[in-house]
Amino acid sequence: MTEAEALPVNAIEVRGLEKTYAGSKKAPPKVALKGVDLAIPRGSMFGLLGPNGAGKSTLINILAGVVNKTAGHAAIWGRDIDERPRDARAALGVVPQEIVADVFFTPREALEVQAGFYGVPANERRSDELLAALGLSDKANAYVRALSGGMKRRLMVAKALVHNPPVLILDEPTAGVDVELRRQLWDYVRRINAEGVTILLTTHYLEEAQELCDTIAIMNRGEVVACEPTPRLLRRLDTRNVIVTPEGEVVAPPTLTGFEVSPRANGAFAVTYCKGQSSVEQVLAAVRAAGVTIADITTEDPDLEDVFVALTYGDPKAADPTKD
Repeated sequence: MTEAEALPVNAIEVRGLEKTYAGSKKAPPKVALKGVDLAIPRGSMFGLLGPNGAGKSTLINILAGVVNKTAGHAAIWGRDIDERPRDARAALGVVPQEIVADVFFTPREALEVQAGFYGVPANERRSDELLAALGLSDKANAYVRALSGGMKRRLMVAKALVHNPPVLILDEPTAGVDVELRRQLWDYVRRINAEGVTILLTTHYLEEAQELCDTIAIMNRGEVVACEPTPRLLRRLDTRNVIVTPEGEVVAPPTLTGFEVSPRANGAFAVTYCKGQSSVEQVLAAVRAAGVTIADITTEDPDLEDVFVALTYGDPKAADPTKD
């Protein structure tokens, strides 16, 4: 069997994963995961989204070996986390939400220590390469306590990669990071993904997930409520907006029977319609019938935020996968 044939189809596989936290005299047991099934293809940029308390962190912590599952199976790079726990963890790099760094080390020392934990031989360590890739070369010998928050977060990415894992989990990696540092971080993440590293990303910046991820899973209340390629997920909502710029000044958007109308900037307004029930021409006819002369129009499809809200707060259209 060749090396290519030996590679797993899925970088992460989860089947029937359950987690229930024990209760107490004052609180009942808490069910965090309810039979989660998930398959993350090798080489993908995979987004895992959901509101607070959806179960994302519990799932990640089980994969990382920090939390014990109640039931089910999970494998990382084809290695079952119960049967081969050390091998499974060796295939995984995790960048947690919280910034965790020894402030008395320099960045180079921090990477060297981390590599030592994974048993990476001294002649195979990539500390300087990682520092350069993440824009930290000029801070290699400064104390970590002197780094900004964004620099510390980039250092955490470097620490997660010291053992060259094929799978990288980024848990809210750009929280509190300014726009420029966020751009640099995503440039690097795209690069290593192109080189074959599978990325599992959680983020509250939905526009990031929409731009970066080829597949997205949405969790809610311990369950996966959607898992599809990003373009297909965006087609879940059967709605579209027509943005109308009226000619001349309009005091207020018109009231249109059968359509939802909302104001936009510079006197424009948006008309929302269901694609299966109406058409752009019908919208424009209703606008003209309301006495509005149209100077310009544009159309606008739902974005990931619309789908996310619909799936997590109960829109049956979005929850029905036949509504493509």
